[in-house]
Amino acid sequence: MSSWLVSNIPSGALAVGLIVVIAGGAASIQWYVRRRFPLLKGDAHNDGTKFTYGFIGFFYAFFIGFVVNSLWGQNNAADANARAEGAAAVQMARDAVVFDVGDRDRIRQSLLKYEQAAIAEWSQAENGPSTDADAALARLDKVYDGIAAKTDAQKTLLSTSFSNLDKISQARTVRLLTAREDAGLPWSLWAVIFLTSTMVLGIVIIYGVENPILHYPMVAIVAVIVATNLSLILQLAHPYTGEVSTTSHPLQEVVAVLSGN
Repeated sequence: MSSWLVSNIPSGALAVGLIVVIAGGAASIQWYVRRRFPLLKGDAHNDGTKFTYGFIGFFYAFFIGFVVNSLWGQNNAADANARAEGAAAVQMARDAVVFDVGDRDRIRQSLLKYEQAAIAEWSQAENGPSTDADAALARLDKVYDGIAAKTDAQKTLLSTSFSNLDKISQARTVRLLTAREDAGLPWSLWAVIFLTSTMVLGIVIIYGVENPILHYPMVAIVAVIVATNLSLILQLAHPYTGEVSTTSHPLQEVVAVLSGN
């Protein structure tokens, strides 16, 4: 469900939608509570409410910060893996100049076909590896196997290229496994997030504020904070899905290098 939301709804629209739904729902509940339980408008129960809100608010802030920090680290790891994959391929393209013309052309052509196949594979990575990318990577490996290095420079860069080819293959495997196993946050974490968010809003709603002009904005502010936190978590929960996800730009850079030289 969360993957569908970030895939099909723009991040701005999703954030606005959550704010409208949560803030509107909180205002409706607040209006009902103030009319149904008029004694809550006073401040007789505020001592207990202050303590409860302070405790729940601290736990909510700590927990949301922990979740966001973990998800941010997950996305940074995906970004670093994509950059490593692209950097290794760029280095292979640049090192190819040391080989004979025929070998160099075969390397560049095979590497270009692989990068194009990997870019096409990117958006469908959750479905597993594509046959085109598998075949292109196998052809690239075969091209390097067929190179007969003659000079010391060729021998050195051939060894380096094999190492970079291993890096590309490993980075691709990590990318595919991460995308395929990406199911977002587990239900247990979502349960805690929804529970603590509801408790934070609930405490603010029942807080004793006699003047509604002061009470409604207070609830609205907390509702907006809760909604934006939920929107941020949704966007960060899927490293290869949505507008803030890891992109294939490092692989596109490889295509640009191969096409421009």
